[in-house]
Order: sequence, then C-alpha cells, then structure tokens
Amino acid sequence: MTRVGDAHERGRAARRIVPRRALAQLETDGRDPLGILSAQNAGRVPELVPLRAERMSASPFAFYRGTAALMAADLAAGPSSGILVASCGDAHVANFGFYASPQRSLVFDLNDFDEAGWAPWEWDLKRLVTSIVIAGQSSARAESVTDAAARGAVRTYARAMSTAVARSPLDRYFQHYEVTGRNKALDKRSRDVVKSAVREAQRRTGERAVRKLTEPGHDGRLRFVETPPTMTHLEPDLAGRVQAATDAYRLTTNADIRLLLQQFTPSDTVRRVVGVGSVGTRCYITVLQDAGGHPLILQVKQAGPSVLVEHGRQEVPPGVAALIDASGEGARVVALQRILQGVSDPFLGHFRGDQGDYYLRQFRDMKVGLDIETLHDAAFHDYAQACAAILARAHSQSPHATEVVGYLGSGRVAGDALLEWAHAYAALSRTDFDAFVSSSAARRSERDQLA
Repeated sequence: MTRVGDAHERGRAARRIVPRRALAQLETDGRDPLGILSAQNAGRVPELVPLRAERMSASPFAFYRGTAALMAADLAAGPSSGILVASCGDAHVANFGFYASPQRSLVFDLNDFDEAGWAPWEWDLKRLVTSIVIAGQSSARAESVTDAAARGAVRTYARAMSTAVARSPLDRYFQHYEVTGRNKALDKRSRDVVKSAVREAQRRTGERAVRKLTEPGHDGRLRFVETPPTMTHLEPDLAGRVQAATDAYRLTTNADIRLLLQQFTPSDTVRRVVGVGSVGTRCYITVLQDAGGHPLILQVKQAGPSVLVEHGRQEVPPGVAALIDASGEGARVVALQRILQGVSDPFLGHFRGDQGDYYLRQFRDMKVGLDIETLHDAAFHDYAQACAAILARAHSQSPHATEVVGYLGSGRVAGDALLEWAHAYAALSRTDFDAFVSSSAARRSERDQLA
C-alpha cells in the first residue's frame, strides 16, 4: 500500500524532471493539421463528411470542438508531467452539462467520453483552459475577463484535487454535483442562467422527444419522421440487424436494466447526425415500445479508438486493453464514463457489430448544456470554475491523484503556464481554422464543378 505522503512527494519530485513552467511550451514542428482531420474522414459515412466540414467551419470554437485528435497529437509533441489519470480526452467547456441521475434529480458533470482513456492529467486541463480562451475570444470578451476565468479554472482544479485526496477513495467515488441547492454562491445573473438551463433540461425528456420526432404507423407502432440529412431511415438489411444488436446490448447492461429491457421491442431506427466532431460516424436512435405502447428511445453511437491512443500515443493499460480485445471500444467508453462521472445513465451498454463497435445510452434524458459563448461575464467565470471542479472530481478517482496534487501545488505557477499555453494554442487553432475553411471551400467548389 502506497502512503499518501510518499505519493505527494513523488509528485513534487516530478517537478524536477518537468518543471511546471515547462507546461507552457508548445511544440509546432512537423504538424499536419489538415492531414489529421482528413484522415479522420476515412471510414465515416461519405455523404456526411461535407456536413462535418460545414459544422466545423461555423466558428473558431466550433472548429476547436472537432479537433480533439489534432490537439492530442500536439500535446504528445510537448513536455508533460508524466502523471497519468483516467481522462476524458475531450474536456472542452461544451462537453459539460446537465442530465438526469437514475434517481431523476438533475446533475452537472462531464457528458462526452468517446475519446476517454489514460493520459497525463494536464492534457484534459489544457483542453479545458484553451476552450475557455477560445470561447472568450469568440464572444469578444475583454482579455482580462477571459484570463481571469482561465486562471481561476486552474486554481479551482488544484483546490478541488487537494480537497479530494484528503478524503477517502469511497468519499470521492460517491461525490456528485446535484444542481438543486448549489446555486447560493453564484451571483444573481449566474443563478438566472442556471435556472433557465434547468428548465430547458427538464423539458428535454425522452417522452418529449417521442412526441417531436415520431408518429404512429398504421399498425400503431411508432415511426421516426425523417428530416434529411440529419435524420434518415436505414437500408432494409441494416434495419433488420437492429434486433440482434439490441439483444447483444442487453447482455452488457446490469441485471435490473436487462430485465426491464425484456419488456421492450424495437419499433424503428434512424441514422441521426450528432455533435461536431462526431459527424460522419455511425450514430442512430432507436425507439422501443412495450406491450402497452409505452416508448423508450436509445441512442447508439459508434466507438473508435481514443485519440489519446491514435494521435496522443498513450499506452492503453493492460486491463483496458483486455477489455477492448474482448468487448470492443464501446466497452471502453462505457467503463470510462462510469469511472469519470459521479452518476451515470443506468442504460449504458455496448455491443460489437459488423460495421464496428458501439455503445448505447438514453436519448435526451434531461441532457442539456450551456452555450458559454452567450453567457455574460460573471456567468462565464462561474461556469469555467464549475467545469474545473467537475474535472478534478473525475481525475481524483485515479490512483495517482495524490501525485497530481504534489506536482500542481496551489495552481498559481501551473495556472500561468497553462494560460500561456492556451493563448498560444488558441492562436495556432485559429490558423488551423482559417486553413480548414479555405480547404473546405476549395473542395466544395470542385464538387460543384463536377456536379
């Protein structure tokens, strides 16, 4: 058993190998940003690739959201603390939000785990801090406001990590952030933002999605209403495999959910375009009904290897590698989601299909995020701190969390370094964005000429 003091000292000793100021260094030699983004299109649904380019071209922040692979490659090229934790892999501010707990209370947490894996702790924090900087720039905030939010996020992360490791692993495991009753420390404007988001989350239920997205067929079974290209029905042979996939998925859920799902059968499935970076991967939603016609909508998402492995060159721990070999990348996503979230969707599960690995969860179960670019300055600052605290809770589940605390200290030195890195990376990302927009426009022109 490792003593807390020993782990803390190992973290402090790591400063002598990679000083905290070194975390400001951004390596740019040998980069091929457009090559990485283009290579990601291989294996995606071809007709959706232009839509991915369109969504990523909407703004510098939208582009940043779709470049987790590119950032992983850039992070791998620079110095790191070498202290590994279970990581989100894509911890930008838009990947935090509200959703329903199994007890039907509203919680705030990380909500995207497609790229989850093991990586140095600061990779997630750099992704978060840079997203704060880019979001601040995109909304034309004063640099002092953005910098205060970014520095504050690092210090909040440091304090939250220090507080967490002083508790037992059990206390850390059971910690989660319910929205109700946690708004008293916010200013009035920020409380109003949270209240508005809570109201929207409470409206975004599966039942409302059924009313909005489906209609009853002649046999009384629900059918999705197509809205091409974002929601389209499947080819008959693919739709016929949905039942087998549903059966395989059931076997990976907990016993209570497995029994519950036995009362439902699939009624209809459509391909649905989601997100920014995920556009073009195979994503579906399925509506199931019980004997009384009551509906349940599940979202099915394709799961590929994490960008932390493919582009960040991080090794997969033996236990995770064995899990992936046996059950696929979907099993990795589900496992890391359960580790990193305070509470998770009880319907999480996975299966291996002939077109790849997949994971499932409930669709729109009070899931909603805040548009950080539209927040006023005080709410922008508060939201950045909330995301940092949530990230610390996630990282504190890892055995090396105390080493992170020893390395990081108060967060003052690291905060300056990470802010410097974030500004440099925001400028680099803007250059990549401009090149991407120009390249996409040229490809559109070529397609138009061929048409």
